Amino acid sequence: MVRPLFRIGAVLNAPAPRPLDTAPHPVIVLPRPLRFGGMPLLDALAARRTSREFSDEDIHLDVLGELLWAANGINRDAEGGRTAPSALGGYEIDIYVLLSTGSYRYDAGAHQLVLAAPFDLRATTGYQDFLSYAPVDLLYVADLNRLQDVPARQRESFAYASAGAIVQNVYLYCASMGMAVGARGWMNRTALAANLKLPVGSSPLLAQTVGHFAHAH
Repeated sequence: MVRPLFRIGAVLNAPAPRPLDTAPHPVIVLPRPLRFGGMPLLDALAARRTSREFSDEDIHLDVLGELLWAANGINRDAEGGRTAPSALGGYEIDIYVLLSTGSYRYDAGAHQLVLAAPFDLRATTGYQDFLSYAPVDLLYVADLNRLQDVPARQRESFAYASAGAIVQNVYLYCASMGMAVGARGWMNRTALAANLKLPVGSSPLLAQTVGHFAHAH
């Protein structure tokens, strides 16, 4: 039942990119993540939930940095290991961070955001009303060219597995921090690839909105 929705999402019209009021920063250096604290794991699993109600309150840069590190940051500096697994160490998933101030790619090695498109693309990642105002949309893009050691017919499946692990990391971080979050796969992939000027072989797989709850919980 899921696959037809993905195909529908590839052809439906998507909202147009929103111009920015001011020129975006080409690079945003993120504060160093703490790597400790938060809610115990079992408590976070018990609290994990999907939200469809968000406020328009911004997320502080230090929280965004920790969120991205939890998603797929480097947790073993000596070997460049990540917080999420990837088959054969391909690390084929790039996280695009879509903000009201521009659309960026997360550079895990430098722990910074690199400008990908000088537009607000949040509303283009789906068809829900909250996408126009929730502060952060994460877009998980697979570069299948990094999976040369995986048979071609299996690469997409491996990439979805990697993206799913990242999605769960974000869910658990948000549960620990009392933040609202919701993932989805229904989007216009062709429009997103064009807006972000993705290279050949790269494709958006999943998106995940992060923010604060619209009401106290």
